[in-house]
Amino acid sequence: MLKSLAPIEGNQQPVLQLLWEDKEVKFDVPQLHKNLRSGERVLDYIYHIEDSKGNPGDTGRLMVTNLRIIWHSLVHKKYNLSIGYARIGNTNTRSIGYARIGNTNTRVVHMHSKARIASQALYILAVSNETRFEFLFTDVSGETSRRDQPIFASVFDVYHLYQRTYLYRDLKLRGAIVQAGQLVILPDEEVFSHVQGVWNLSSDQGNLGSFVVTNIRLVWFADANETFNISLPYLQIESLRVRESKYGPALVIQTAETGGGYVLGFRVDPAERLNELFKELSSLHTVYGEHPNFGIQYNANDARRRLEAASEEAAQASQIKVDNFEELDERQEREINTKLNSYLAEGCLGKVPSQGERAPVYCKELGFAMEPIGDGYKLQDLWNVMPTKMETME
Repeated sequence: MLKSLAPIEGNQQPVLQLLWEDKEVKFDVPQLHKNLRSGERVLDYIYHIEDSKGNPGDTGRLMVTNLRIIWHSLVHKKYNLSIGYARIGNTNTRSIGYARIGNTNTRVVHMHSKARIASQALYILAVSNETRFEFLFTDVSGETSRRDQPIFASVFDVYHLYQRTYLYRDLKLRGAIVQAGQLVILPDEEVFSHVQGVWNLSSDQGNLGSFVVTNIRLVWFADANETFNISLPYLQIESLRVRESKYGPALVIQTAETGGGYVLGFRVDPAERLNELFKELSSLHTVYGEHPNFGIQYNANDARRRLEAASEEAAQASQIKVDNFEELDERQEREINTKLNSYLAEGCLGKVPSQGERAPVYCKELGFAMEPIGDGYKLQDLWNVMPTKMETME
């Protein structure tokens, strides 16, 4: 990427509040559960939860937001913690639960809660600044009805959604974001402008490509190779400027440390067009900083209704309807193939009287010639594999 540009007097965009909530683990931040950043929404509340490792004995509340998990004590208000979804580790290989998402899993543990009954607990392994943290959030409500309910289901659902919506928050290089010269649009994304003839100054010779400006991100891709691209959400832009370079006036974008700390340079001709693009990006950058979209759409009540409906459907499918079956008389099953087997056995043991080569006879029922049937047997006895009528038991 472009590492040095000669500074000149030029336009500069104010710096946005950097996104840290999903990328850090923090403890005991004053008023943590009340001071949510812009765009952060609480998607679910889980009550009567204890931080069994860090604050045993303190009943608290678990808040599931679109960026992190927050626990705060309802007994001692200064005790709280924040776990960003990006810090949930992927190195724990212990199989300790009946449900598992990466290294976030649920298990049933026997905790000595007030009611002294088995309780559900949510176990999370997080890694931040090369430090491992283990958390155990236990249901201490004492309600027997919650033992078999997936009270932590929203944590898993939102965590899955977070992993699938990284393009809203994180810088992406060389991704599959362009197909046949068209940007793959994200949900709730709107394209505002498409600028061709944009030179990426990351190399000495430069690369010619195109800009796509949307309400969520800025995308550049090379005309000669669509896989050479960059998807840059406004959340990861630390500053925007127009500066002089050895190639002439250039748009300089400084990414945040969470976005790699790159300095990106782009040349757009003519200069008037460059200034228009800068003003458009500056406006979108400011607006998005006030009302960011993190891409996660989740309704806890709808999720619970879907889960209940799925459980009921599975329960109904597992029930055997006796009315759809008939009980057969097992005594008839023992008669199946009895005469046929006897007939074949007599022939194998040489019990059939030797009459030399017996000439075949024409059978009207079958429509072809066959060996004459021995005494004591009828054609139906040898032809039917199953009895013609199976009687049911009353």
